[in-house]
Amino acid sequence: MDVSTTYHHEDQQEAFTEAEVRPETTLTPSVTGGEINGVTADRLRGFVERIERLESEKKGIADDIKEVYAESKALGFNTKIMRKIVSIRKLEQQDRMELEELIDVYKHALGMV
Repeated sequence: MDVSTTYHHEDQQEAFTEAEVRPETTLTPSVTGGEINGVTADRLRGFVERIERLESEKKGIADDIKEVYAESKALGFNTKIMRKIVSIRKLEQQDRMELEELIDVYKHALGMV
C-alpha cells in the first residue's frame, strides 16, 4: 500500500510514503541449526505444550465448576445469586463495602427501598 503521509520536522513539511518511513519487515523466520530467529525449536515446543496442558486443565476446572452449580441447583439453591456472591467475595473488603453502599444509593434513588 502506497499511502502518502505528511511528517513535520523543524518547521519543514515533507511527504513520504509509509514504505519509506517504515521499511517492510520480512515475515519469513530465519531458520538455522534447529533455531528460529534465535529460539530453539525444542524451547518453542515446550512453551506450546505447556500452554496446551494449561488450557486443558482450565477446561477441566470450568467443567468442575459447572457441575458444582448444577448440583447446588438440584438441591434448590439459586445459582444466579451464588454466582453473584462468588464475584462479591473476590473483592477486597473496602471495595465490597463501596459496592454495597452504591447499590443502596441507587436503590433509594430509584425508589426501590
